[in-house]
Amino acid sequence: MDTHTFVQTSNMSDQQQQQNQINIEISEEVAEGQYANLAIITHSHAEFVIDFVNVMPGTPKSKVKSRIIFTPQHAKRFMNALTENIERYEAANGNIKDLEEISIPLTFGGPTGQA
Repeated sequence: MDTHTFVQTSNMSDQQQQQNQINIEISEEVAEGQYANLAIITHSHAEFVIDFVNVMPGTPKSKVKSRIIFTPQHAKRFMNALTENIERYEAANGNIKDLEEISIPLTFGGPTGQA
């Protein structure tokens, strides 16, 4: 899996870079991830809030699976990192089609949900 870090290391010596390294650990539960097919983005002057939601067809209600809060500076770094990774993905795998270009039935081919 390709990863991208928000840390900018230009103009730093090797010693400074080693002092700024962070060991990042991930629990098994978090490593499993959460699927989301909807992101709701809101912002104020001080922060960007992204709520990730898994909307299932035929269900009238969905829950936020994860909420990430960024400073404006980190939101922009995240956007740049995501853009760079999408460009790398498309260079290796071809263009990603937008949902408007794909016809997917809301039932995803499965049975219609009933309450």
